[in-house]
Amino acid sequence: MSRFNLAASSLLVLSALSLSACNSNKPEPAPSETVASTPAFAAPMASNDPAPGQPPQQEDAARPVMQAQVVLERLGFSPGIIDGKTGLSTTNAVSGFQKANDLPVTGKFDDATMKALSRWSNIAATRVVTIPEEFAAGRYAPLPKDPAQQAKLSEIGYTSLEEKLAERFHTTPEVLRGLNPALAQEAAAREASMKERQTRNPPTADTPPVEPYRAGMQLRVPNTGGDRLDPGMVDNKGWLSTLAMLGVSDAQPEAARIVVSKSMGTLEAYDKSDKLVAVFTVTTGSSHDPLPLGDWKINGTSYNPEFSYDASLFWDVPDSKGEHLLPPGPNGPVGVVWIDLSKEHYGIHGTPEPQTIGRAESHGCVRLTNWDAARLAQMVTGATKVSFVS
Repeated sequence: MSRFNLAASSLLVLSALSLSACNSNKPEPAPSETVASTPAFAAPMASNDPAPGQPPQQEDAARPVMQAQVVLERLGFSPGIIDGKTGLSTTNAVSGFQKANDLPVTGKFDDATMKALSRWSNIAATRVVTIPEEFAAGRYAPLPKDPAQQAKLSEIGYTSLEEKLAERFHTTPEVLRGLNPALAQEAAAREASMKERQTRNPPTADTPPVEPYRAGMQLRVPNTGGDRLDPGMVDNKGWLSTLAMLGVSDAQPEAARIVVSKSMGTLEAYDKSDKLVAVFTVTTGSSHDPLPLGDWKINGTSYNPEFSYDASLFWDVPDSKGEHLLPPGPNGPVGVVWIDLSKEHYGIHGTPEPQTIGRAESHGCVRLTNWDAARLAQMVTGATKVSFVS
């Protein structure tokens, strides 16, 4: 049995446990097998790298920081959002790469680090993809903010194809527009025209967003890699589709232990030889719901989980919001995956707001971007040790 199949089998146990929310005491619903309606389509938009020693793909502009981010992410040291900027998550990624390669840990693109990264200098910062029809398909609409209204949905999905594309390539809609200025200008013109019409006919909740992109269109995107999938290695087909949707491979190094640092805002993963194989920037609680320091075990992993919302458990939500069972989806409160811990009601999970990772508070749990959470889910098993440190 494959490592992933072993992890998947733990769902039979996990679905009977108490999950559903950070600090929640509600029973966990069974994970969805069907939430990610997009089929496994990794090939049409997957990376296609040149062989070692071969020249890189042709670029339209030099983007050295984005190129380094792309390489670091492929190596397991995630910069979070790939945006061509040297922010907190990129600094953490550089520090992780330096630590794993016995370099001075400066968090900067210094000479020694750039020399080490030059091995992958033929990996381009961006590539051009054609948006497949099956990826573009879907119903996109603004999400209601009221949990009672969200509970009526079949899925808490993406609000636009633009948002879905941004998550697929581990970036933001703003970065995509920056990489595709002509398409952005066209979309801005359509948005201005739409706003003018809306002064006469106000929009409703079902009014579709103005999309700068559509099926068949060519689009320049960050050159994310590590996106190949072997469907035979993933039993849960809903999860297989989620991995494809996020551009995350099923093949990841196995983590013997993970360490979450409250002060650094990082999650480090080590293999059985105690080699550092991955670093992710995370959000780790708040003064109201502090990170529970100590050593914990992984009870199991729930893929595309539903969420039992109970307003009384959140200090920043009025109790009048009540209790609701929210459907699964990438824009749900815990994103695409929940890794359940032996510390009751605590877990590691994704987020609907990737731009807030490392910059905002959580309700006690450890939060990552959806793509990083999905990658981590492929790395851990019930044997993985978990330490939360100050």
